[in-house]
Amino acid sequence: MQSVLKLTKIRYHNTVVSFRSWWLRFKSSALHQMSRTRKGAHPQPQTTEQPPPPPKDNGPIEVLVFGSINMDYITYLNELPKPGETLQAMYREQCFGGKGANQCMAAAKLGANCALIAKLGQDDLGSIYYEYLQQMGINTDYVEQLEGVETGIAQINVDDNAENTIVVLPGANQRLNSKDVSAAKKLFKTAKVLLCQLETNHKAVLCALKLFKGVSILNAAPAMKDMPPELIQAASILCVNEVEAAQLTDREDIKTLQDAKAAAGELLEKGAQSVIITMGALGAVHLSQSDPKYCIHCPAAPVRYLADTSGAGDAFLGSLAYHILRFPNLNPESHIYAANICAAYSVGHRGTQPSFPGSEIAQDDLCHIYPNFCVIPEETEEEATLRKKQETEAAKAKETETAAKPEAAPAPVAAATPEPEPTPAPVAVAEEPPTAAAPVPAPALVPTPNPILAASPEQAPMRGSIATPRTSSNQTAQPKRVSLDTREVAATMPAARVAQRATEVAAAMVSSQATQRTKEVTAHVVPGRIMHKPRKVQVQKRPIPNRK
Repeated sequence: MQSVLKLTKIRYHNTVVSFRSWWLRFKSSALHQMSRTRKGAHPQPQTTEQPPPPPKDNGPIEVLVFGSINMDYITYLNELPKPGETLQAMYREQCFGGKGANQCMAAAKLGANCALIAKLGQDDLGSIYYEYLQQMGINTDYVEQLEGVETGIAQINVDDNAENTIVVLPGANQRLNSKDVSAAKKLFKTAKVLLCQLETNHKAVLCALKLFKGVSILNAAPAMKDMPPELIQAASILCVNEVEAAQLTDREDIKTLQDAKAAAGELLEKGAQSVIITMGALGAVHLSQSDPKYCIHCPAAPVRYLADTSGAGDAFLGSLAYHILRFPNLNPESHIYAANICAAYSVGHRGTQPSFPGSEIAQDDLCHIYPNFCVIPEETEEEATLRKKQETEAAKAKETETAAKPEAAPAPVAAATPEPEPTPAPVAVAEEPPTAAAPVPAPALVPTPNPILAASPEQAPMRGSIATPRTSSNQTAQPKRVSLDTREVAATMPAARVAQRATEVAAAMVSSQATQRTKEVTAHVVPGRIMHKPRKVQVQKRPIPNRK
C-alpha cells in the first residue's frame, strides 16, 4: 500500500512540474503575446529577473556606487512624438531605475558584493525601492529616506526602432552632498571599484573621486559643456557615449571612428587618464595616457533582437566594473569586450534592470575569450584633406542657406546689370541666320501629306516663342523694335519647328507601317485548336494469365 502511495505522489509531482513548465513556455510564446496585445494588455516579454537572493554578508564591499535612484516609467510607442504632437501609446511599464542604482544592480547580478550611497524620498515609491534593494542583496546602510522630498522619477519613451528619449525629475537625488561621502569612509577604504555619475551634486562627486584610492569610473552623463577639468582628472576611467563626448569637446557630432579618436585625444589633453567612448552599434573606443599613440576599437557584440536600448550604457558600466574587479591583470580591451557582450544582451530585452544579465548568462570566462579589437590607424594626408574639404563645404552650405533669405529682395538689381551692353547685339543676330536657313528644306523630303501635319506646331506658338509676322520666302525675318533676347528666339524658332516636324512625320510613318504589318500577319494566322485535333487512341486490353 505504501509503495502505491509513493508511486501516486511521484506521478502527481511529475504532472505538476510538467504542467508548470508547459505554462511558462506558453506564456513566453509569440502566440500568447500576440493575443495579449490584441486585447490591449502587456505582451509579457521574457526577462532575466532572478528570484531575490538572500542578503549578502560574505566579506567586505567590492563595488561602491555613488549615484542616483529613480523610478522609471517606460512608455512604448510606434514613433517618438514631435514638438506639439500627441500620440497614443501601446502600453507602459514601471521599473526600478536611476543611473546609480542601475549600475549597482548590473554589477550585483553578475556576482559582485555591492553597496549604494543614495537618497530616497519618504513616500510609497521610496519605501518600495528600499525593500527591493534589500531583497536583491545590495548594502543599503547609506541609502537614506528624506521627509518632505519625492523620490526621483524618469519618463522614458521608446519607439519601434528601440530609440528612446528620457526626461528626469531628480527629486531627492539633489540632496546627496559631500557629508554623505565623509559618513561612508569605511566603504571607501574597503571597496576596490567606484562608480560615479553626474545626476547628483557635482561637488559631492568630486569629493568621492578624490577620497577613493582604487579604480574609479566616472560616467559623465548628463554631460556639460563647461565641465570642470578637476572632475576629468580625478577619475581613473572617463566613460562617455558619442553625444556626451561631442559636448565635452565642442563638436557637432561624432559619427566615425576617426572622430571618436580625435575626441578621445582632446579629453586626454584636458587631463583624463583613460577614456572610453561607447558608440552603440559601432562598439567602443579606448585611449589611455600609457599608450596615447594606439587608439583601440572594440566592436559591438551581435544582437539577435533589438528590443530596448534604455539601460544599455548602465549594463556596460556595471559589467565593466565587475570584470575589472575579477580580472585585474587583464588588459582593458578584455574588460571592454566582456562589457560589450553584457550590453548587447541588455539591448535584446525590455526594461532597464530586468534586462541586465545574471551570473548564469555572463559567466566569469567572458574575459578569457580572445577579445576582438583592432588599432584605429592614423589619418593620412589625403584623408585629412578630404575631411577638411567636406567640413568646409558643409559650413559653406549652411552659410549660403542662412544668407539666401535676406538676399532674396535685391535679386532684381543683379538682373538689370546686362542692360548697358547693347554693342554685341548686331554681331549675335548676324551670325545666326545661316544656321537657321540651312535646315529649312527638310520638309520637302516628305512624299505625301499626312493628316498629322494638320496639327503641326505652326498653328500655335511654341512655349517661349514670340508671335511674329511671317514671310513666304524667308523664315528668319525679324520684327522691328525687338530686344536682343527676342531676336535670338525668333532666329532659332524655325530650326526647332522643322526638327520637330521631321521627327513627328518619321514617327507617324513607322507607326503606320507597323500597324499594316500586324494586320497582314493576323490575317494569315490559323488558330492552334483547328490545326491540332485530338486523336482517339485505341487501347487493347491484355489478358491476365492465370497463376495456379
